Amino acid sequence: MIKFLDIQKITSSFEPELSTAVQRVIDSGWYLLGDEVQKFEQEYSNYVNTKYCVGVANGLDALRLIFRAYIEMGVMQEGDEIIVPANTFIASVLAITENRLKPVLVEPDIDNYNLNVSLVEKAITPKTKAIMVVHLYGQICWSNQLVEIAQKNNLKIIEDNAQATGAIFINDSGAKMRSGSLGDAAGHSFYPGKNLGALGDGGAVTTNDDNLALTIKAIANYGSSKKYIFQYKGLNSRLDEIQAAVLRVKLKRLDYDNQKRREIAQYYLHNISNTGIIKPGITNNTGVADSNLAHVWHLFVIRHERRDMLQEYLTQKSVQTLIHYPVAPHQQKAYEELNMLELPVTLKIHNEVLSLPISQVMTLENAKVVVEALNSFED
Repeated sequence: MIKFLDIQKITSSFEPELSTAVQRVIDSGWYLLGDEVQKFEQEYSNYVNTKYCVGVANGLDALRLIFRAYIEMGVMQEGDEIIVPANTFIASVLAITENRLKPVLVEPDIDNYNLNVSLVEKAITPKTKAIMVVHLYGQICWSNQLVEIAQKNNLKIIEDNAQATGAIFINDSGAKMRSGSLGDAAGHSFYPGKNLGALGDGGAVTTNDDNLALTIKAIANYGSSKKYIFQYKGLNSRLDEIQAAVLRVKLKRLDYDNQKRREIAQYYLHNISNTGIIKPGITNNTGVADSNLAHVWHLFVIRHERRDMLQEYLTQKSVQTLIHYPVAPHQQKAYEELNMLELPVTLKIHNEVLSLPISQVMTLENAKVVVEALNSFED
């Protein structure tokens, strides 16, 4: 069986450095808010190229803390609207509604699955306060048009960077900018299956906004920036020392690992020839985004009209696949108030997508087996 993602093999590829890092934390006797977290925050902010990185408990917390901080700062208030892609993972929407803000779902681009920026402006109302872009499946969602829309309407841009750590956008002047440094703030996830994954839950917020960073840091620590003095009704959301130590080890190899994923993706793109399979589109904004750098291939997602039949066929061929995601957020019971929305592009995507095996430890020989199975499928 070709595993969808071989977590054990990925983890063992970092040994003995991981075990050494974990043992270092155990021996230190300091397990929260210590040296490892401070060093990781500095190293990650340097990597992303932002002024601040605040480690938090997970990716959902990273996003919800951004909104909560903006509310505490008076930038947003209950009932304000946030534009968000309709086909994202539910965490993007949960972060909005958790803060009693209103998600405004906008259809994605059918080719690359990211937010269709051309539809954003018509979704803006006087209550709109931000646009959340989701770099879905590992591909950057960014353009000059997006920035112009935000500036024209005085909107914040928040990046959901849970799936695209390490992706690069090349601006008009030729400067390379990492995902997580493009908007006003970004939420990151270090869930074990991510390109930069911990050995448990973990997350971070990156930003260049001094006040936002300090506010998030305080809210995440029970609402306190000084021990036993509480400025906010906060929560407990902290990246722990062991996860920070693990992430420090993995961060050093992230660019190399992302490139290995690109090699698998290129093999898929060049060799899948089954005409019933729709391969993922790669954004190239007339030279502004380098298509090879803008995507880190957290997931390689194809589409097929008979997706379920194809998945069963691949299982029979010993190829493990997953569906990201079978049910759109607006169709979930949790969001019954959104169930009546008509979002045909989103529904088509959710009904047809299938994620193929891809990782930094996957070989081209493995990819060849996957491609041969795909090309032999007849529906």
